[in-house]
Amino acid sequence: MGKRNSVEKVENFWRQVWQSRNPDAVDDLVAEDFAITSGGTVIRSRAEFKKWVAAFLASINDFKFEVIETFQNETGDRVVSRWRVTGKNNGFMGSEPCQSPIDMTGTAVFHVCEDGLLQHNWVERSALEVHRSLKGGRA
Repeated sequence: MGKRNSVEKVENFWRQVWQSRNPDAVDDLVAEDFAITSGGTVIRSRAEFKKWVAAFLASINDFKFEVIETFQNETGDRVVSRWRVTGKNNGFMGSEPCQSPIDMTGTAVFHVCEDGLLQHNWVERSALEVHRSLKGGRA
């Protein structure tokens, strides 16, 4: 198997889904049996992931997604991307939608299939720090 440019696939996913705020773009970019592991919780299937994306987007008004850096392993089947989300709280993590500022960073590790579809995403984010800031505490 030769080297693939999977960074391009992941950055397209960021553009089409998150930066465009379009959960339906998932249909063309992830495998049918896609899974995301977020904070230890696994969401399985393309359909369930789309629901998760829509709920996440709805919880942050003025949602902005910035890619900080993205790189891949030698064969291109693993991609790591660091990112930042900003916006206003519209019920993030079950909080009251107070419109307080949200500024969250995260890291995603993707498994990219040979056909270019995303198979799995393991993501960790600074959600605890955001949660504390929304509660009026220190991060």
